[in-house]
Amino acid sequence: MTLNALTRTLLAAGMLLTALPGRADTVNLQQAVEMSLAADPRIKEREQVVEAARAMVKEVQGNAGWRLSANAFIGLAPKVEGGFYQNGAYSGVTPRSDGDTLHGVSDWTHLDFALVKPLFTFGKIEHYGDAAQGNVDVKQGEVRQARTATVYDTKRAYYGYLTARDTRVFLEDMQTRLNDAIGSVERNLKAESGESRQSDLYALQTARGLLAKYVNQARAIEKISLDGLKVLTGVGLKGELSVADEHIAPLPFPQVDLDELQAKALQERPEMQELEAGLRARRALVAAKKADRMPDVYAGVVGQLNYASQRDRLDNPYVYDPFNNAGLTPVVGVKWDTVFGASQARVDQAQAELEALNHKKAFAVAGIPFEVGEAYANAQANYNAQRELGDGATAARRWMVASLADFSAGLQSADKVAEAIKNYVLVQTEYLRTMNDYNMNVAQLARLTGQLK
Repeated sequence: MTLNALTRTLLAAGMLLTALPGRADTVNLQQAVEMSLAADPRIKEREQVVEAARAMVKEVQGNAGWRLSANAFIGLAPKVEGGFYQNGAYSGVTPRSDGDTLHGVSDWTHLDFALVKPLFTFGKIEHYGDAAQGNVDVKQGEVRQARTATVYDTKRAYYGYLTARDTRVFLEDMQTRLNDAIGSVERNLKAESGESRQSDLYALQTARGLLAKYVNQARAIEKISLDGLKVLTGVGLKGELSVADEHIAPLPFPQVDLDELQAKALQERPEMQELEAGLRARRALVAAKKADRMPDVYAGVVGQLNYASQRDRLDNPYVYDPFNNAGLTPVVGVKWDTVFGASQARVDQAQAELEALNHKKAFAVAGIPFEVGEAYANAQANYNAQRELGDGATAARRWMVASLADFSAGLQSADKVAEAIKNYVLVQTEYLRTMNDYNMNVAQLARLTGQLK
């Protein structure tokens, strides 16, 4: 096959694939999490904040380099011809008698500049650099915190969708069973066979109305959860997305002791890492504010140029003409720019902010283990509850099936059937909801301990 033929074949295949209708993405939880982490604009926003913080570090480091300050302008100066010293003479000649009279104006070009480099700043640049780097670490902690929040939100949408879908399917099945029972009663009443009473119909219709409410609520939650998952994963509300899991299932209970989880949270949780970075930044800022009270030692070159075309130039070195001169010299100097009362107030402010952050850390050290313990206790409670509810749902289903069979045989009243159905609906939906709560308790434990999965 020639190269041109191969190219035409590949182009045709590409056009064919483009023309094919897009298929729905089917994802499991891990794939949904990865898609969400790649698509979430909140994470991208925090990443750009990190880049801004890094640029601030570069700005601080740049203050250790060369600095240029310059001023140039064009203005007007008095026009002067001749003068006290003429032709380079060092002895004065008879001055002009009209020295106080303006004989016109001249253009005046002025330039002054200073090119200097700090030699010693008493730690200003170093301390501000440390503070800026600490700020970068804080912002990186915020990125990680945003990522853990995205993982948690994705799990909530994923498990919420599975729970709502299972609940909706279950309730629709119950609706079918209940409608069949209502149809049987209506036929018996119409035939006046005496097998059913009017109160039986009312009892079953009451249960159907309550069941219809739950079905509609489940459908709404199912749609909302799937739409939320589409938004999080970047598919979009108009995109197609389906989940790989057929039913919600309880996660394994964490095989880690509570003490270990609490210790892990204090070490790996993004908020604790942010606090440590913030403390480093605040300490460096206090030192920088103290250094601000000291001068800067610098070296460089300063120069000045003045030129007025309509003024005769003085060649005598002992006479200075501000409108016609030029000079350039290397310098070593000291610059001190401080307001004593204000500078001390800035130090006090930075110190107070440092102490406030220390108190915040103390609260976090006490509060984070409590949060982990609370989540662990809830997970343990819901883990046991969903297991017991599973057994209860199995018993309730058997009760309902037996009641329907007895009702069909004329051995059971409709109100007893309605009661069995309502109890089965209550226990089964509570079982599914508790399973979802338990899975989210496990997700919360992962979030509180800084796990990104």
